[in-house]
Amino acid sequence: MSHSAAENEQTTVTDLSTEATETKDVTTTTKRRSFKGMSLEERQAERRERLMEAGLQAYGTQGFFSVTVRDICIEAKLTERYFYESFKNSEALFDAIYMRLIEELQQRIMTAVMQAAPDPRMMIQLGLTAFFQLLRDEQRVTRILFIDAILVHENDGASIYKAVKRFDVMTQSFIALMVPRAQEYMALVSLISTGLTGYVSHLATRWAIGGFKEPMDDVLNACMVIYEALLLSIEQSGKNATDFWRMQKQTSYKAKS
Repeated sequence: MSHSAAENEQTTVTDLSTEATETKDVTTTTKRRSFKGMSLEERQAERRERLMEAGLQAYGTQGFFSVTVRDICIEAKLTERYFYESFKNSEALFDAIYMRLIEELQQRIMTAVMQAAPDPRMMIQLGLTAFFQLLRDEQRVTRILFIDAILVHENDGASIYKAVKRFDVMTQSFIALMVPRAQEYMALVSLISTGLTGYVSHLATRWAIGGFKEPMDDVLNACMVIYEALLLSIEQSGKNATDFWRMQKQTSYKAKS
């Protein structure tokens, strides 16, 4: 065999070997990316969702501080390495569950409120009713949002702050709906909204910690008193935005030293 022919044969063998290796790599990559018809990203998302559901069940029934990562993995039927694939630690899982529940709660309230539009009293009543019904009927949610969240986030209240801001914005939108041009007085509107959010959430916490002993109608009426006072102030001003907010600004209460 000539030197040139030997070179050509060697080149052909090398090319075939490279092609076989590349084919094997592609096949391995394809298998790695697709399993049971799901991509790698889809499988990761599915595992994350199982951990979220397991966390809701475990934290909502036993409390955050009684549950370990291992407990969550047993509930989710996953190994611990898959937990750390999605979450840095237990606090990160709790935070993700907390923010999802806040979003779902807010959506439930908004749906109820819009069903009663444009009657402001009915909007408030149905929104509060939807809120308290969820707390009474879904006690896993209540424990996470209004009992454990305060303790879990005591060193870093970023998630609670974000949740409060979400409800503040919702309340601000409602006030703007009742009083045109309210955006001209947003500093005052923001403070009123935060006050209303705090009042309702503290009543919810007391109700939950007390085991829902008070009738829901009593808790609802206690909240309606505050909202009714706001509505009455608006109505007495003739629903004139400028008169209403000017009246609030002119009524000056000074803190006493």
